[in-house]
Parts: sequence; C-alpha cells; structure tokens
Amino acid sequence: MTTYHLPVSSRTPDQLTSRGRWAALAVLMLPVLLVSIDNTALSFAVPALSRSLAPSGNQLLWIIDVYPLVLAALLVTMGSLGDRIGRRRILLLGGVGFAAVSVLAAFAPSAGWLVAARALLGVFGAMLMPATISLIRNIFTDAAERRTAIAIWMAGFSGGAALGPMVGGWLLQHFWWGSIFLIAVPVLVPLLVLAPRLLPESRDPDPGPVDILGIALVSLALAAVVYGIKAFATHGLDQVTVAAAIAGVGAGVLFVRRMLTRRNPMLDVRLFANPVFSVSLVVNLVSVFALVGFIYFLTQHLQLIAGHSPLDAAVMMIPGLVVTVALGLGAVPMVHRFGAVPVMVGGVLLNAFGYVVVSALGHTGSGIALLVGFVLVCAGVGMSETVSNDLALGAVPPAKAGAASAVSETAYEVGAVLGTAVLGSLLNLAYRQGVQVPVTVDPELAEQARATLGAAHEVAESLPSAAADALLASAAHAFDSGVTVTAAIAGALSFAVAIAAHRILRGRI
Repeated sequence: MTTYHLPVSSRTPDQLTSRGRWAALAVLMLPVLLVSIDNTALSFAVPALSRSLAPSGNQLLWIIDVYPLVLAALLVTMGSLGDRIGRRRILLLGGVGFAAVSVLAAFAPSAGWLVAARALLGVFGAMLMPATISLIRNIFTDAAERRTAIAIWMAGFSGGAALGPMVGGWLLQHFWWGSIFLIAVPVLVPLLVLAPRLLPESRDPDPGPVDILGIALVSLALAAVVYGIKAFATHGLDQVTVAAAIAGVGAGVLFVRRMLTRRNPMLDVRLFANPVFSVSLVVNLVSVFALVGFIYFLTQHLQLIAGHSPLDAAVMMIPGLVVTVALGLGAVPMVHRFGAVPVMVGGVLLNAFGYVVVSALGHTGSGIALLVGFVLVCAGVGMSETVSNDLALGAVPPAKAGAASAVSETAYEVGAVLGTAVLGSLLNLAYRQGVQVPVTVDPELAEQARATLGAAHEVAESLPSAAADALLASAAHAFDSGVTVTAAIAGALSFAVAIAAHRILRGRI
C-alpha cells in the first residue's frame, strides 16, 4: 500500500513537524548570511574599487549609502506586500533579483553603473529581510521555540558579519573587487532550490487592497529622513537637509493619518501604542547604532593606525563577533532564568560599558582597549537584539508579522545608518579639529589631510619622511582622541535607553 505524503511546500505553518520547522529555519539563514556578509565585505573593497573605477567623492558616498537608503525606504512596503501576495513568494522574487543584480554589480564598468546596481540591490534586499523574520514568526508559533529561532536568526547576522571580512579579505587578495558581489550567487542558488519545498507559504488572511498612496508616503518618509540625516552629517544644516527633513516628517504625518482611517492599513500604526513593541524597536535601533558606530572607527584604527592588513584586522575582530553569536544563543536560557526585560536591559548596559572602556582608555591608542570594548558591545548586542526582536514580534498578531518585522528591520537599518552618520561625523569633526599638519605641507594637501584619517595617510605618502611621520603621528592622536569623545556620547545614549526600557517595561512582561 502506497502512503501519500503531503509535499512540504503545500503545508501550512501549523502542519510542519518539528524537524520541518528547523529545516525551514536553515533555509531562511541563507539570505540572512548573504546580506550580513555583503555589508561587511564591501567596506574592505572600497579602496580597490576606488582605484579601478575612480569615482568622485560624491559617487563613492553613494556607492556606500544608496543600498541602506533604498533598503530602509522599502522595508515596510515589501513587508506589507509579502503579507498580501505571500511571504515565500516575495522571498523568492527577492532572491532571484538579488542574485542577478549582484552579477551586474560585479562587472560594473563605471561608478555610475555601480551606484545604480547598489540601488537595485536595495530593492531586492528589502524583499528578503522582512520575509525571513515574518516567516519565522508564523512557522514557530510556540514562544520558546520562536525565541530560539530568532536567536539563531540573529546569530546568522553575526556569523555573516564575522565571515564577511574574512571572505572579503581573501577574495581581494586573489581576485578583483567585483568578486565581493559574486558571493551572492552560491548563497542564493540553494535558497531558490530548497525554499519552494521546505518553506510553507503564509500571508495575511484579510489583507485588503494594495495601498499605492500609502506605499508612496512611507517610502518618501523613510528615504527623506535617512537622506536628511546623512546630508546633515556630511554638509551640516543647509537647505537640502532642511528640505529633506520637512519632506520626510510631512510624508510621515500624512502616512500615519492615512493608516488610522483605513479598515485594512498596510501598517497598523496603533501597534506603536503597545509599549512592549515600541521600546523593543528603540532597543533594536540603539543596539545596532552602537555596533555599527564601533566598527566604523575600529576598522580604521586597526588598519590605518595599528598598521594591520584588512585580513589581519578582520581576524582580530572575530572574537567579538563570535561573542555576539554565543550571547545571542545564550540569551534564550538567560530569559528563562532571569526574564526577558532584565536580559534585554543587561545587553544595552553592556553596550554602554563597552563604550566606557573606550572613552576611558581610547586616547592612549591602545588596540587592546578597543578590542575589549568591542567584545563588550558585541556581547550586549547579541543579548539585546535577540530579545528585542522576539518581544517586538510577539507583541503583534501573526497575520501582521510581515509589517511588524519590516518595522523591526527598518529600525535595524536606520540604526546602522545613524551609527555611521552620527558617530562617524562626530569622530570626523573631532579629528579635523585636532589634527596638526606640518606648516611645510602645501595648503591644498593640508586641507585634504584634515578631511579624514585615510586622506592623511594618502597625503603622507607624497611627503618627506620627517613631515610624513609628524603628520601621521598627529593624525593618529587626533583620531584616537576623537574616539574617546564619540564613545562617551554613545555610552551615555545606551545607558539612558537601558534605564528607560527598564522603567517602562518593568512589570509588563
């Protein structure tokens, strides 16, 4: 007698066996690993692609910034779209598009081409990330299993961040800069093969019509706000910054008013009235802010001041990133023992303590102090991100998982943008005020050396040895002194968020 087995692809989430749920999670780790590897690997490829494509300063900024800008603008839209047309379907669409555009980016003949390719990667990346976490929310209906699954999901981010520099450094030593983008192909091909069989489809049972105006408003609001932040960090308070801020806030207000009046809104803004949801998003944002800001100045210190190669610098950062994975997974038993709020708040406090170490000792130029601080921040991020994502998703109905996960992802991306834009800009400002250029240096070169630490090293290559040594010593001191200032600000912010989260959520969970 032949027994018919229902294909996994046609099962609903609640029909999956325990083995099926964890197999589905393994497939969902592929796009998570890809995005985190892609982000960290690109930072090491910037010097090589700069030499090959010779982008202008503005083009180089857009090569780096256009991806998170487009991604942040479209996350809510793609999360809502996945709720409507199917989360597995939009994941597969994103996978196909991301792989194809990655090939175009790898062989970009010009800087403008690469900017356009990075923008398209942002579009398809916005399809990938909300789909992964919303599918997890619907596949793992048991709270304990879901918390473990989200911890593994966060560990995938951290593991990818650890692999990115290693893979990127190795590729750049053996191939051209475009090989960084080709990482997407071997990662996404298994996703496209396995996802139709192992992932169940899920969608909002009562989604309502597609809200074109709502999509336009939320995309404009997020894009304008993020662009305004980056413009302010680069150029200060000018007409463009003010216009972007006004457009972003105005579109945001109109979006909220529209969502409040619709029967089936693409994003139920009333979710923000839930303090568990709102506080979890703030913790999510600030934790990523702390991590990305730290990576921004740690990578520069290790390479430009300590003199390590990109691959060696990446290896030195691995202990911190491994700690992120370990504490992300360890957060699950800690929650069982101590409760969700204490673990999440404890993670944010570890972020603060990591920055305190840097603020106290960073001016000495001690690489050990920076790495110790990095390990503490990574530990805090592993704990706080795992719990905050779980609390945010657990606070909403399963049918709204796509939109809620998109909001959580948006907080993540905005935190990443702010980490570089705010802390990076403060550090650059402190550097410019502190660096002393020898008087014998040509005024034009002197102005270039005052721009960034990397520019100072480029200028030093054209100077006599005595002047070059003096410039590099002053630049290193100015940079490390600036690190102590930015670390103090980031530490104070993390401490304030930890206290606020404890007071607001105490007794609610």
